[in-house]
Amino acid sequence: MQLVIRQPGREPVVFAIEAGVYSIGRDDDCLIRLGHTEVADRHAILTIAPEGSWIEDLDTVAGTIVNRRRIHGRHEVRAGLPVAIGPFELVLEDPTARATPPTPISPPAAATPPPPPPALPTPPVRDIPPPTPQSSRPSSVDSDQRRSIKQQIQTELVKRLDLKRLTASRVDHVELRDRAAKTVRTIVAEVTGRLPTGLQPEVLIKEICDEALGLGPLEDLLADPDITEIMVNGPNQVYFEKTGKLIRAPQTFMNDDSVLAIIERIVSPLGRRIDESQPYVDARLPDGSRVNAIIHPLSLVGPCLTIRKFSKIPLTADDLIRFGSMTNAIAQLLDICVKLRKNIVVSGGTGSGKTTLLNVLGNFLPPDDRIVTIEDAAELRLAQPHVVRLEARPPNIEGRGAISIRDLVRNALRMRPDRIVVGECRGGETLDMLQAMNTGHDGSLTTVHANTPRDVISRLETMVLMSGMDLPVRAIREQIASAIQLIVHIGRQSDGTRKITRVTEVVGLEGSQVTMQDIFEFRQTGVDQDGKVRGEFRPTGSVPTFLEEIAARGLRIDHRIFDPQRTGDHP
Repeated sequence: MQLVIRQPGREPVVFAIEAGVYSIGRDDDCLIRLGHTEVADRHAILTIAPEGSWIEDLDTVAGTIVNRRRIHGRHEVRAGLPVAIGPFELVLEDPTARATPPTPISPPAAATPPPPPPALPTPPVRDIPPPTPQSSRPSSVDSDQRRSIKQQIQTELVKRLDLKRLTASRVDHVELRDRAAKTVRTIVAEVTGRLPTGLQPEVLIKEICDEALGLGPLEDLLADPDITEIMVNGPNQVYFEKTGKLIRAPQTFMNDDSVLAIIERIVSPLGRRIDESQPYVDARLPDGSRVNAIIHPLSLVGPCLTIRKFSKIPLTADDLIRFGSMTNAIAQLLDICVKLRKNIVVSGGTGSGKTTLLNVLGNFLPPDDRIVTIEDAAELRLAQPHVVRLEARPPNIEGRGAISIRDLVRNALRMRPDRIVVGECRGGETLDMLQAMNTGHDGSLTTVHANTPRDVISRLETMVLMSGMDLPVRAIREQIASAIQLIVHIGRQSDGTRKITRVTEVVGLEGSQVTMQDIFEFRQTGVDQDGKVRGEFRPTGSVPTFLEEIAARGLRIDHRIFDPQRTGDHP
């Protein structure tokens, strides 16, 4: 057979066409490329076989015209019958037959046309105009082609299976996924003969089901226990953090709407929303992983999603010791301080591991204490039996009904807590937290963003002033010096590991200055050939001022852990 392609103002292009399956469209991956804005990226599929030929329109806006009639789905094509796609006219011709004028053919009967034959070896790519033959067909499917195929199948899935209605009717998630998987299998089976080489149907089915009902391309990343953070920068760029290093993932989304659908799927069950009036949101996954999303008009690259994963099994002090984040000596001191009801602040930069360390400290709390946790997005997972978890609430669509961390701290004081654990102090709630620590609610825990333990004091002063109370600086420092007993600073090293770099005791107030002493510190000595940080945890020689209190409470601690000359407890 010969395929003749005509375009107004150009000479007809004629080339031989063999039996096979041909994709037609504007994309570079199409086997017959028609370069014009009226042609869709993937416009139609042409099947040539000994039994006959068919063309199928891929639900395009401009449509495919056969014999001056717009077709829907598949339509038989005979030699001499004109097919119009945009400004192009395609005609199949049999050079061995006597030239005769084209005979109009009526649309096929209601009976289902015969299924297309198995795809035969695909011919070279043709670029019209002019045709540019390639030496061989691509052996793999690029991301744009995969995205286009998935989008077409997902569109058909939505037509056949009303997912929104089924979700709203609260159909069981397992049943809903089974229904979707069966429908997708049916759709894929119908087009299997026309799928490009290298695209596995089973993989395609899983990806479409994940995107329709789960978190799409992120499902495999979330299932990998070694990945700690996932970052989506628009539909075409996904990164993840593994062993402290950022790596670009091969996964992509189909378009902006796919990312938005996944964000909605995360925030809707929590009663939160994201739209142009509220274009960013904090949320969490069912396993406690922290989620932040930001969309247009604030994000110029498309919807952005950041997921900080939590381990399915919460980390313990033994895990941190094994990872080299701290030593037995530091763990022993922190355990004693929690049992002594010392108020502890965990400080560090973004992504340094503050919440993980706070969770480890929280598990040192006695099992018979009533613990109240207060967070923006509930992340802490404490193992004690008597834990009350409170979570802040953002404003509704009218801008009302917001419940802040500060409101929850005030309310927690009326709940008879033995311990208050605040996920992070970042505003006016700091004043209420300090007052609670100074009025009988000792043994509380919280985290603060800061670069050093000394910066923690300055940050706390600033956040107290954010409460709107016009307090003198000395009064604020007196509150801080009497409320906080220990600061544990954790940092992210150049190789991606997290280490407790300082354990600092707040001694008191001398004049107008808060006095502090470092008890343990991590000293970096260099970097090995693999880029791993070398160093050691060492006691500074300073001894905590509450050693006598430890003995009075009937607790024991090995005093030798404070001896700087002693070695052997280093990773």
